[in-house]
Amino acid sequence: MITVRGTDGSAGDADYAAIGGGYARYRRPEPAFEAAVAAALGDARTVLNVGAGAGSYEPRDRDVTAVEPSATMRAQRPGTLPPAVDATAEALPFADGTFDAAMTTFSVHQWSDLEGGLRELRRVATGPVVVMTCDPALLDRFWLHEYAPEVIATEAGRYPGIDRVAAGLGGTVDVVPLPVPLGCVDRFGEAYYGRPEGLLDVGARRANSAWSFVGPEVTDRFVARLGADLASGEWDRRHGHLRTQETFDGSLVLVVSRSPENV
Repeated sequence: MITVRGTDGSAGDADYAAIGGGYARYRRPEPAFEAAVAAALGDARTVLNVGAGAGSYEPRDRDVTAVEPSATMRAQRPGTLPPAVDATAEALPFADGTFDAAMTTFSVHQWSDLEGGLRELRRVATGPVVVMTCDPALLDRFWLHEYAPEVIATEAGRYPGIDRVAAGLGGTVDVVPLPVPLGCVDRFGEAYYGRPEGLLDVGARRANSAWSFVGPEVTDRFVARLGADLASGEWDRRHGHLRTQETFDGSLVLVVSRSPENV
């Protein structure tokens, strides 16, 4: 499959030149997820981070090489991180076995050739390959499906099934659920499970690419209905317990592959 790159170099289906400007503000690394990624990487010293974006989840205590095709996202990387290589998952410019491990977070649903990208990660890493992604079969656990089912359907159609990710990676694969903390600072959709007001912020929605695939009528209906239900107390009557629930078991998982010679 040919990878078609957008105006800012984006290789996925979302236009990050249009929606990527606020990612560094809204999509900060969640410490609980960072710890899970670090544990999955084990003792790897050299790590490839593919679809690295603005640098979230890149370990600061390891030798990391970042790959990011979007110029908009590369421009948001802080000066404390090395510049990212302009390349795509499907065509990594590295020799076989270059890295101890490889990782990607919130990225595989953007790839034009999932299996090709996963083969590339496996090819360049001698040890674990760590994929943070959402299980599309679990997306309807989030209350958003009551208010904007089109957004959930869009996400479910974009995220590949976990069995497909596991098969594409090969080796011995573990799937690790990642409960979402109430104060999650990586504000992807489910991070708002107990603070619904946050999704009335246009910047918050723009930092979740699924909203860019639905029309303004969906967004307008969502804002009007959620705003009304919050004002009347209807949302809290149905979901108010989530405001104090410490974690939410949503769709987020780590898929961790270890090559046969490293198990």
